Amino acid sequence: MFKVEELIKAYDLIPHPEGGFYKETYRSKEVTQTSRGERPVSTGIFYLLSKGQKSRLHRIKSDEMWHFYGGDSLVVFEKNDDGTTKETILGTNLSLGQKVQYTVAAGVWFGAYLPEGSEFAFVGCTVSPGFDFQDFELYV
Repeated sequence: MFKVEELIKAYDLIPHPEGGFYKETYRSKEVTQTSRGERPVSTGIFYLLSKGQKSRLHRIKSDEMWHFYGGDSLVVFEKNDDGTTKETILGTNLSLGQKVQYTVAAGVWFGAYLPEGSEFAFVGCTVSPGFDFQDFELYV
């Protein structure tokens, strides 16, 4: 079983501005032109939330695919501009409807949190067109 401190050390994770810890693991050399300028075709990160942390509501200008790797389940919370909300649970308990992979559409406000009693969740995120902090907006 993973331990939070071991994951942080093994993958050189650093604090993320939205909360939790992360490490960029992939940035494609191939680029694409977007309305925001040139961006890598795709980027990937490891992302870790531990007890007492949450991913604050934010949005980006690209689709973001989440991949569950281990730990406890993780709730991805989405808030649309029309006020509707949606929760998707990442995890391995398929009989409870948990998903091992889920994509948040570009421009949707979203965040993540651990359900009550959870210790941590270790996931990955793939963004396409690739992530750039210029395309990142925290909810106020």
